[in-house]
Amino acid sequence: MGKVLIIGAGGVGTVVAHKVAQNPDVFTEVMIASRTKSKCDAVVKAIGNPAIQTAQVDADSVDELVSLFNSFRPDIVINVALPYQDLTIMEACLKTGVNYLDTANYEPKDEAHFEYSWQWAYKQRFEEAGLTAILGCGFDPGVSGVYTAYAAKHHFDEMHQLDIVDCNAGNHHKAFATNFNPEINIREITQKGLYYQDGEWIETEPLSVHQPITYPNIGPRESYLMHHEELESLVKNYPTIKLARFWMTFGQQYLTYLDVIQNIGMSRIDELEYEAPLADGSGKQVKVKIVPLQFLKAVLPNPQDLGENYEGETSIGCRIKGVKDGKERTYYVYNNCSHQAAYKETGMQGVSYTTGVPAMIGAMMFLKGIWKKPGVWNVEEFDPDPFMEQLNKQGLPWHEVFDGDLEL
Repeated sequence: MGKVLIIGAGGVGTVVAHKVAQNPDVFTEVMIASRTKSKCDAVVKAIGNPAIQTAQVDADSVDELVSLFNSFRPDIVINVALPYQDLTIMEACLKTGVNYLDTANYEPKDEAHFEYSWQWAYKQRFEEAGLTAILGCGFDPGVSGVYTAYAAKHHFDEMHQLDIVDCNAGNHHKAFATNFNPEINIREITQKGLYYQDGEWIETEPLSVHQPITYPNIGPRESYLMHHEELESLVKNYPTIKLARFWMTFGQQYLTYLDVIQNIGMSRIDELEYEAPLADGSGKQVKVKIVPLQFLKAVLPNPQDLGENYEGETSIGCRIKGVKDGKERTYYVYNNCSHQAAYKETGMQGVSYTTGVPAMIGAMMFLKGIWKKPGVWNVEEFDPDPFMEQLNKQGLPWHEVFDGDLEL
């Protein structure tokens, strides 16, 4: 049915490649590209399908991307590289007539800040080119938006309150590790919190607002209010929402380590200069530039290597209050994902799995012509029903609770 190019061979890229390979009726030709080709080759070997092609590409370079797109001619690119690279990949798509999908919105490398404005600015160019760009098609953002669209379509006349709740109750048996790229993860968590209330955005100090929330099959876990990008598009697309928040769980040990990392300056993203000894043993030193957070990333456990010993599960969902047929209603839709089940299927842990599976489904929706319209779109702007159907088929089954206590 279509040719797909996956950019990125980390944990999420590995899951995307596995799931694409499981659906050969939709994805008839596949290529994986990354800065390090050997990583792509290792993914192909793990899948056991030598028909999957691999390539080396620097996703920071529009010219290299254009050259690769012109040689492979994909119908759609699944961008699971770094958020810094969203705009270069979108530029290359426009130059070569390729459709686009990602899982996280753009953020500049020199500033820990993310919002959709940079990518929404491409809307007219994609419309004029007749190309589709699908933004934020992981789990959150991604499935969280599809859940909200499904709730609006089937269960509410008006939605008034939206709380996205994200719990990772897994144990990877490491003193400190992040579940996806450490650099992106720590930048995200150390930012100020942000939520929407009565038409205004309200800022909070990082992780200062928290409360216990009870998660299915897990129990109560302390959950922290954070800024998360899908709130920005969801309150725009569903203007009846008066209160929108995002909550994520963290263990106390994780927060203690994070506090130390910040206090000793290892979460800094600015460039520093320090004296390093030459490798020739002469005792001489040379001035070297380093970004502390990037150095920390190099010494922390690789998220791709956490899966084998990862126990427990994730639980992510949307808790919504609103009105249906003149009556108040609450609705909770969620998925629980086992880290071990994800590892057995793809060799990756549950956080990578819950992001990678929806990215594949989004690309499937495009290639089937269901999610296909020129412009730049967030996932909730498409029909949620066929996507929700595929979640049940592709390994992320969902559950509903009507008129329960949302706790929030």
